[in-house]
Amino acid sequence: MDAGAARAALDRVRASVHAAVVGRDALLDQVLTGLLADGHLLFEDLPGLGKTLTAKSFAQALGLGFARVQFTADLLPHDITGGEFFDARANEFVFRKGPIFTNLLLADEINRAPPKVQSSLLEAMQEFQVTSERTTHRLERPFLVLATQNPLELEGTYPLPEAQLDRFLMRLTVGYPTAAEEREILKRRRERGRDEVEVPKALSAEEFKGLQAEVERVEIDPALEEYAVKLVSATRGDVRAEVGASPRGSLALLKLSRARALLEGRGYVVPDDVKQIASAALSHRIVVKPEPWIRGVRGVDIVAAALDRTTVPKLPEPAPASGGPAAPGPGAA
Repeated sequence: MDAGAARAALDRVRASVHAAVVGRDALLDQVLTGLLADGHLLFEDLPGLGKTLTAKSFAQALGLGFARVQFTADLLPHDITGGEFFDARANEFVFRKGPIFTNLLLADEINRAPPKVQSSLLEAMQEFQVTSERTTHRLERPFLVLATQNPLELEGTYPLPEAQLDRFLMRLTVGYPTAAEEREILKRRRERGRDEVEVPKALSAEEFKGLQAEVERVEIDPALEEYAVKLVSATRGDVRAEVGASPRGSLALLKLSRARALLEGRGYVVPDDVKQIASAALSHRIVVKPEPWIRGVRGVDIVAAALDRTTVPKLPEPAPASGGPAAPGPGAA
């Protein structure tokens, strides 16, 4: 599949999701970029802004299995992963799968679950497997976690440790719709006559896996890899940061920039691909020192400063294709 065909397929996914989600083009592109890059996403925003609807809509449009788990303080690991049960008829222990055995798992209010539950999810996110008693069970790919947490209501929550935050490829915010978008939401609900929204299937799960594999064939110039490393290093060198982004942040920039290039219909990465996804890929990996934090400094501010201080490489133009005009190359903005 060439980049043009991939772009056409992804445009169909966008159109399908827009059957349920009004506007939010930038957010939906970020989500689709993260899913293409085979990464887990963390939504950090207020309730009622469409996080669940967005996750469910993408699952339907991409032909993926979907499950939602509401995280609460009394949740136990086996409530998510499943566990061993004694089958009296067979006179043996059997493993009963939990909701984690799906393609796209919505972990709603993940920070309300105790650490033991969070750690069981962590194994699945990193190793794509579940260990129960004496056996290990592989998860079907793709396996993607879209987690949510409310940044304001922190009473009775268990903040995610930095090691777990680092496993999320991106942290995203949804934000309020514009007045025009909110009027369109009301109009669609009135005309539909019910709460449920039908999202047409745009791709099969196998076709989506093929697009994920296509991301690995997107070219990236070594100078852009060096640019990504310098950006991540700049977050570590910022005097306001207690802990900067880890090498996993550099890998996130690599994966996401290639996925964004494919989303734009290109088979190569340009500097703007790295710059556009840098904040969502790196800001949650940064721990701000207490004094700057009190003054309102956040990870996004440190990433913005790193982008300002790091020189964007100028890439060479590719040689013109024989028999035709020169195509825009990796150095094109």
